[in-house]
Amino acid sequence: MKITIDHLDKEFQHKKVLQGIDLSFEEGKIYGLLGRNGAGKSTLLNIINNRLFPTNGTVVLDGKNVTDSEKVQNHFYLMSDENLYPSTLTIDAIYHLTEKFYGAFDWEFARELIRQFDVEPKDKFKKLSTGYRTIVKLIAALCVPSDFVFLDEPVLGLDANHRELFYSTLLAAYEKRQRTFVISTHLIEEVADLLEEVVIIDQGKVLRNCPTEEISGEGKTISGPTEAVEAFASGMKILGKETLGGLTSIYIAGNIDKPVPDNLRVTPLTLQAYFIQLTNKGEES
Repeated sequence: MKITIDHLDKEFQHKKVLQGIDLSFEEGKIYGLLGRNGAGKSTLLNIINNRLFPTNGTVVLDGKNVTDSEKVQNHFYLMSDENLYPSTLTIDAIYHLTEKFYGAFDWEFARELIRQFDVEPKDKFKKLSTGYRTIVKLIAALCVPSDFVFLDEPVLGLDANHRELFYSTLLAAYEKRQRTFVISTHLIEEVADLLEEVVIIDQGKVLRNCPTEEISGEGKTISGPTEAVEAFASGMKILGKETLGGLTSIYIAGNIDKPVPDNLRVTPLTLQAYFIQLTNKGEES
């Protein structure tokens, strides 16, 4: 199975939120959908999941348009910060309702997650804290039979311990039954090791779409005293620079083919550093 997005545009009151998006999401991978606030991430996920309609372009699953197709939409599940469940329902009732919508529910896995996250199934959704509302929705997302699961800011309100538990739980769910996860998040450093593919969008356009390992393999960070760093990096393709006091870090594209002075440190370019430099410039370097 593959989702294909072709020449997708979206306008709100003559403002272009998405422009010419061409993407595909293949079966059995974990994607990161990364972008700054207002980049268009949530809009894209809502269009894929038929909660919004595009101005132009198409979204198809194996050649079948996703718009107004219940059969196609049953392959998708979107977890977001919106609370679409009736607030008076208990957690247990919410999961039974979800099972009716999607035709199945992994109750064995759900009970395990309820225990790990210390959830009380008889509690009403409206009485939960923001963090526990997120947990309840995450458990649903990991237990539905959908082949494509979209997680829009999935750790909203979670403390550090619960975030770590969620990441390990997501990997367990992925190993138990491979499906496609698309994670949209601001916590890039935390999810970097989970991601197989990365899509970076900015101002409604795709800036980069590639395997995660390509980014770490194509750039370096040079750190040390400002004058020494700038002299050493002279002539290199510079993505960006950060200076604090007398120390500087320069982010470069490509490899280094000359000896590194003892007073400098060279490390691989992290996904978060690459994202920051790319979106600060507003264009791919």
